[in-house]
Amino acid sequence: MSHITVDDDKPGILGLFAYRPETAKPLGELVEFLMRGPNSLSQGERELIGAVVSRGNDCAFCAEAHGAFAAAQLEDGPRIVTQTQKDPHNAPVSPRVQSLLTIALAVRESGKSVTDELVGAARAAGATELEIHDTVLIAAMFSLFTRYVDGLDTVAPDAPEWYSGAAEMLVQVGYAGLAGAR
Repeated sequence: MSHITVDDDKPGILGLFAYRPETAKPLGELVEFLMRGPNSLSQGERELIGAVVSRGNDCAFCAEAHGAFAAAQLEDGPRIVTQTQKDPHNAPVSPRVQSLLTIALAVRESGKSVTDELVGAARAAGATELEIHDTVLIAAMFSLFTRYVDGLDTVAPDAPEWYSGAAEMLVQVGYAGLAGAR
């Protein structure tokens, strides 16, 4: 049971967004742009960053949801997500994405944990400044959202089919459509 009265039929952040649409609107716009807007990182790669940060923050809802979203948008996605969430430092991804995951995990700990060495390694692996910027912002955003979801003790479905269904919908209609339909 959540710490506040939310619709338990809308788990995780969906219930919180329905509870307070005034804050949901700008937060949802940020998520839509960062995760689905123009970028040299694929949507699946961005979702993988969010899924890894969410798992690191021990947020069941966000880790499962964004893990499913990443899996639906990456070739061999289920295997990549499972292995990456289990051992992000040895993820089956390109060196560029691996270096960005390392930065994301540093952000999860503290913004000050992102060092010149981590950024230099990402650049050496081919990451652009925009990719580095957006990785830091995605990791910070997911740290905010995981604390929001868990801080209010929202419901997290214990049903893999719920997350895979949400992933199918997300791919088709984006975050705005997902929030309205689920």
